[in-house]
Amino acid sequence: MTLNLALLLSILSFAIYIAVIGRVLLRPQREPASRIAWLIAIIAVPLVGVIAYLLLGEARVSRSRRERYRAIEEHLPHPGGADDVRARLRGAPYAGAFALAETVNQLPPTDGNRAILPPDSNSAIAMMVADIDAARATVHLGFYIWLADHNGLAVKDALIRAAQRGVKVRVLADALGARRFIRSSHWGEMREAGVDARVALPIGGLIWTLIRGRFDLRNHRKQLIIDNRIAWCGSQNLADPEFRVKARYAPWVDIMTRWAGPAAQACQFVFAADWESEHGDCIDALLRPEAAPPRVAEPGIMAQVIATGPNLPYPAMPACFSMLIHSAQRELIITTPYFVPDEQILFALHNAARRGVETTLILPARNDSRIVAGVSRSYYADMLSAGVRLYEYRPGLLHAKTISVDGEVALIGSANLDRRSFELNFENNILLADRDFTAEIRVRQLSYLAESQAVSEENVTQTGIARRIWRNLLAMLSPLL
Repeated sequence: MTLNLALLLSILSFAIYIAVIGRVLLRPQREPASRIAWLIAIIAVPLVGVIAYLLLGEARVSRSRRERYRAIEEHLPHPGGADDVRARLRGAPYAGAFALAETVNQLPPTDGNRAILPPDSNSAIAMMVADIDAARATVHLGFYIWLADHNGLAVKDALIRAAQRGVKVRVLADALGARRFIRSSHWGEMREAGVDARVALPIGGLIWTLIRGRFDLRNHRKQLIIDNRIAWCGSQNLADPEFRVKARYAPWVDIMTRWAGPAAQACQFVFAADWESEHGDCIDALLRPEAAPPRVAEPGIMAQVIATGPNLPYPAMPACFSMLIHSAQRELIITTPYFVPDEQILFALHNAARRGVETTLILPARNDSRIVAGVSRSYYADMLSAGVRLYEYRPGLLHAKTISVDGEVALIGSANLDRRSFELNFENNILLADRDFTAEIRVRQLSYLAESQAVSEENVTQTGIARRIWRNLLAMLSPLL
């Protein structure tokens, strides 16, 4: 009996082993490097490799949540009337980037927008609080991290004031990123005041979470929409720059943008989809043509909202990033805190530099993730060889995610140039075409550059062999992360 049981368990284990290998080979939309890395891991250490793949190998969204996303996408009205904007884009070097971005959420490009770039993180929070205090009908807020510090509590208090004067306030906070705030008395205080506060992507029990889908799929978006006519988008969380939970890397240097005009309704669409996915009430009336925000400038800033996540059928964010990089003809400046590129991003950067585009990449000198820092630096030698200008920002953790192209086009938002943003996180970005506002973003990028130190080939070659081996090993394993 014991022998038969052991034989049965062996057969079952072997069947699971073969099934997992088959899944690795057959799973769609997987990069060859990722497929090979997982095969090596499973063959080299079968038990650990199989368990790791079942837990972390796929950006699995539970079936009920996938069906919910599909139903939400089908019934929410999509803003329209963009033929004149598309006509303005026709023939521009960056037209392809806007065309690809539109396919992600079927949100068209808009114009007639005005945008403001606050001077720093504290100013951005103060302006957001002022917008909440001026709200008349609705306040919709969704953020990844929320701390009970000065800025976090200032936003909380403003939301309570809005709810108490009759404004409908809807709030989403990520279950993992904002877990301390959600568990605090401040969360209950908001709900008691009438704020409809919900947890995004709740984790629940660990075992059940792992069965139904990955626990580390996160809502990483940072957005605030006021009265369906003003929207905020950028890299900043609801926290002080001192970011006391990781104070040793402070200050955290972010960028937020305030939008007025038709782009606000596109941001509203992103929030509405997130809100309904967490069983919030239907707010599709705000997305209908009669509710569209007025144009506030002529012709105004051209803007395209891009919202990506693991519910999409293909990795849309790296595709949009690489298309924008390919559109560069003279200058390309990128800032990101987390640089773990896939092949298309890496080759796009190399090729931009090789074809004569002045390509500048600014990363933080001190990263709160030692693994990400190691992986990032493993690419330094090849990028420098291709002609990419590399800089490391010194004063704090540069958390701003920005791209500017030829002084005409820019992209800002929540997405990093790493595999987590590409495959696991729900992100929100805005692609824009406007020389004046791009110039403002470029000036901010150059201010980061002025406080950064250039990375030279000599710096890279002087790195010890052991450290280089470690970094390259991390890069080799990055498709598994």
